[in-house]
Amino acid sequence: MPALATSMDPVTDAPHLVHGVFWDGPPATAAEDDGGAPVLRLQAVSGDFREFGLHPGARLGFRVADPAKSCLGHLLVHSSTKRDHILCAAGARAVRGKQCERCFMLDESRLMHDFHRGGRVTPGLRDYLMQEHWLYVATFAGGATKVGTASGPRKWNRLAEQGAVAARYVARAGDGRVVRILEDLVTSEAGLTQQVRSAAKADALLQPLPATDIDAINASAAGEARALLARAAVDGFETVEEQWVRPARAHALYGTDAIRHAYPHPLDTGRHGFDIAALTGPNALARLDGSDAEFVVNLSQLTARTIVLGDYASPVPAIQESLF
Repeated sequence: MPALATSMDPVTDAPHLVHGVFWDGPPATAAEDDGGAPVLRLQAVSGDFREFGLHPGARLGFRVADPAKSCLGHLLVHSSTKRDHILCAAGARAVRGKQCERCFMLDESRLMHDFHRGGRVTPGLRDYLMQEHWLYVATFAGGATKVGTASGPRKWNRLAEQGAVAARYVARAGDGRVVRILEDLVTSEAGLTQQVRSAAKADALLQPLPATDIDAINASAAGEARALLARAAVDGFETVEEQWVRPARAHALYGTDAIRHAYPHPLDTGRHGFDIAALTGPNALARLDGSDAEFVVNLSQLTARTIVLGDYASPVPAIQESLF
């Protein structure tokens, strides 16, 4: 992987390709613990990476240099602990979400989704998939609930990056093949989806359900999944009862007494700048200069776009009264 700079590097006016919001670092272990280290990961023209810290109080200012999405390259997986990110050789436009057609075909990580159905995988990806994996049930701000999987080393970070409000682990599997069999079983028998759209998560943060309701929804769905798995004729796993700990820096986004608004400007064009008050997954609670209102900004909309960091400010909506 190309060299990684830190968020302490001076801001330049050079263009950077956005790879997304990532939560790396140690897990939260108590309600008051932030856990992780959420960053906006950026790739310079040289191929080097830098990380912009998204901690509460951080100022994020940028202009969108190119409204079109560009290919983010592809991954080569060498083992459970080693992988390389390969830059797009053609610097092509993205045509499959975040990749060009060539990089999509070369990306080894996509093969993992068919591994449990007998699909072929490379030796490195097989090594990754043969490590311990966890099955979880996650619930988001509007009550939408999904089932998903995470490798052992990233079992906390995976849920932090998704922006879960409440989550419970329901099974620990010996490898990634078994856990995906269990995931499909919970979807087919309990009706839990395996995906909640990013836009739906952001919209739900405008009027989140009370925390007690979300936890009750999650506990009920996790209990149903656990009971189903206990009867499953599948070897290589055990059911578990373990609650995920949400990072403290996300709490401010879930209170039901605050008034929040959707960020009023599209993120595929223009100049933007705001202070980050809280973060859950890729969604930031932002404060604009000259306004007391709080806005939910879905930073995942920046992924695969080219931006230039700088001292910019988002325009305050012309008729603020319409927000209230």
